[in-house]
Amino acid sequence: MFEMVVPAFLVGGALCLIAQLLMDLTKPAITPAHVLVTYVTGGAILTGLGIYAPLVKLGGAGATIPLTGFGYSLAKGAMEGAAKKGLIGALTGGLEASAAGIAAAVVFGYLVAVIFNPKG
Repeated sequence: MFEMVVPAFLVGGALCLIAQLLMDLTKPAITPAHVLVTYVTGGAILTGLGIYAPLVKLGGAGATIPLTGFGYSLAKGAMEGAAKKGLIGALTGGLEASAAGIAAAVVFGYLVAVIFNPKG
């Protein structure tokens, strides 16, 4: 277990450190929204280039849970869908691959909002 936790911590921590440095060193130019878009897009591009998969193999959850992991999931699903169904698979594969994660985020977000009654 230790062999899985340490690399996940280091990879996930490095991704978070990079994002935090980008925001802190470029205030107010780069906002959290910019980081979100950059990380999802970067994860998808790096997956398409074959660079992100080795990082996922090394860092496990440290590479798949941050926003770059969402881009990885979308791109990987699109590539698998394209291989199976052609153009339609390329358009639907990313959504099929990430649907469970998106659904879980919506359900748990709703449950937390109901339980804790957010102000806003």
